[in-house]
This record gives sequence, C-alpha cells and structure tokens, in this order.
Amino acid sequence: MNKTNLLREPAKRKLLFSTGISWLFDAMDVGIISFIVAALAVEWKLGAQQIGLLAAINSIGMAVGALLAGSLADRYGRRMVLLGTIIIFSAASGLSALATSFVILCVLRFITGVGLGGELPVASTLVSESFSLSERGRAVVLLESFWACGWIVAALIAYFIIPTYGWRVAFVIGALPGFYALYLRRSVQDSPRYTGLRSRKLSFRERVASVWSSKYRRSTLTLWILWFTVVFSYYGMFLWLPTVMVIKGFGLVKSFQYVLIMTLAQLPGYFTAAYLIEKFGRKFVLVTYLLLTAASALWFSNADTVGMLIAAGVCLSFFNLGAWGAMYAYTPELYPTEVRSTGVGLAASFGRIGGIIGPYLVGLLVANHKAITSIFMVFFVAIVIGALVLLFFGKETKNTDPDYAADPS
Repeated sequence: MNKTNLLREPAKRKLLFSTGISWLFDAMDVGIISFIVAALAVEWKLGAQQIGLLAAINSIGMAVGALLAGSLADRYGRRMVLLGTIIIFSAASGLSALATSFVILCVLRFITGVGLGGELPVASTLVSESFSLSERGRAVVLLESFWACGWIVAALIAYFIIPTYGWRVAFVIGALPGFYALYLRRSVQDSPRYTGLRSRKLSFRERVASVWSSKYRRSTLTLWILWFTVVFSYYGMFLWLPTVMVIKGFGLVKSFQYVLIMTLAQLPGYFTAAYLIEKFGRKFVLVTYLLLTAASALWFSNADTVGMLIAAGVCLSFFNLGAWGAMYAYTPELYPTEVRSTGVGLAASFGRIGGIIGPYLVGLLVANHKAITSIFMVFFVAIVIGALVLLFFGKETKNTDPDYAADPS
C-alpha cells in the first residue's frame, strides 16, 4: 500500500481526523490546567507545593486511566473504551468549574485525569492498527500533532477568556468534548485488525505476562524507561511554564502571550517528525529530538532576555513534542494486536508516574527557592538518560509487524 493512501482514502482520513479531534480536546484540557493554576495561585493564594500537588493528582488519574483503558480496549474493543474516556474527562472538567475548595478541585482533576490518560493509548492504538506498515508511523505522528492544536486552543482560552471571564468558564469549555462523543459513536469503528482476531481474548493476567515474556521483555523495559523520562520532563516543564514565566518577572497576561508563541512551535515539530520517521526510522527521530530537547531545556533555563527566552521556548516545544509524536508511533509497533493496547497502556501508565513526580518536584524545589537553572538541569539529565537507553537497547520498528514476526526482541 502506497504512503499516499493516507491522503487519498476517505475512510482513513476520516478516522485520523475524528480521533485527532478527540486528541485535541485531551490536550486542551491538560493545557488549560497549566494556565488555570497560574490564575488560581493568585486568586486562592496557592503555594508552589499546592500547585505541584494539583498537577501531580491530575497525572495520578492519567496513570490509572492509561492502565485501565489499555487493558479494557484489548478486551472490549478500542471504540467503546475511547468513547467512555472522552465522556469521563469532559464531565469531570465541567464539574471542576463548580469547585469551591482546593480539595474538591483535586478530586475532580483526578477523575478528569482518568479519562484523559485513558483516551491517549487507545486512540493511538486504533490509528496504528488501521494503517499499513508504510504509513502507520506517519499517521500516528499526525494524530499526535492534534495535541499541539489542543495546547494552542488552551493558550487562546487562557489569553482571551481567563483574564476577563475567570478560570471557571475555562473549565466549562472543557466539558464540550462530551458532545463530540455522540459524533464519534457513529463515525469511528474498531480497527480491522482487532475485529479480525479469531483467537480467544486473553485475560488481563495473560496479557501482562505476554508483555513481560522473554519475547518482549527488553522492549517493554526500554519503553517504560523512555516513557518515564519523557513524561517526567514534559509535565515537569510544561505544566509549570506559565508559572515559570511569572517567576522570571513577567505579568500573568504577558506570560500567557509568550507561552502561546512557544506553543505554536509544536506543530512544525510534529510535522517534521512525521516526515522524518518514515524516512530515517523511529529510533533516529526519537533520539535526535530528545537530545535537542535536553539542550533546549538548558538554554531556556539560562535565558535572560525576552528574545532568548522565546527562542529557547520555541525550540523546547518544537523538539519535545516532535519526540512525543515519534514515541506514540513507536510504542504500538512493538506488540501484536491481541496485547497491543495493554502494552501501550502499561507503558503510558508507568510513564504517568513521572508525570506525577515531575510537577510536584518542581513545586518542592521552587518552594525551597532553588534556581530555575538547577531545576531544569534535572530534566536535562532525565531526557538524556531516556535517549541513551533507547539508543542502546531499543529496536527499530519501521516496516516491521509483530503479528507476523518470529521474534520481536
């Protein structure tokens, strides 16, 4: 099947766009909270540790959601679980607008996280299974590019809505994806690979045992380390980005404006990764983009002028989100259909532990008056570790199919 089929076949284009919009809503909700906490810090007089705790609780929910949804999708189908996760996170986001205390908001953000974390591995698995070997990597990276669109929407909401109408209205907007689930119910079907499975559906224990069997153990361990380091650094840096800008001396509205500019750089990061991933392979793109993300993190933390700060932030967004796209394309390709969603969900769930630790660690370090440079050095080291582990222990999956491979290790 030719790569151009991605654009010519209406069914594939519709699938990619439909799941992409759900991905956009996921990113919008994650992005909104990073701006809302900056506003809440002023209105509710939250300390740095409380901000970090709120972000961490959201990630705890995402870890639980990725684990549950990944397993359920292998058992009951990708489509049904995808719809359920969208309804969960949109409903909880809307209810967050009614929160009257920090504790209630934390509970609702946990529930929101369950839906957010569950949607991502299921959607990426569905798209990966629906495209041919020669086009699936690019398709999943293009799916991931909707994440940048979601962050851009979140940044626009933060810039135009929050300062004028308040953070509660932003949460109400986050409830709108629930209506989109009604459209997805009719427009998206399970992948041909999943519906074509003739073998008995494995139990959860059997699927976990398969993921950690000798055939896949090295790949699974490499994936878990990669996911942990990428998620740890991403959520540690990006959920704190508006607040870091305030710490660097910019006003709230000006900080939102600069973060919006940085966020725009995510789209070309995805598109270049989508092109390069089919040309040079998954490992090359992942390792290169991760190392350049690490360098950009150091640059950003040391930037002392507006121009340098924006330039470094643009590079950070460009390379980090390009790496995310490649990682989502790479992960489903390591497992056969019968355990694919479970394998992706387990890796994403373990990675979310990094998403729990990262934001909370930043809160502790900021509360203890540690320099931004020292904080970002932690993320530099983490990203380099992830890149090196993948370089030396990861396998290349371009044009390979674990459903027919004799030994994928």
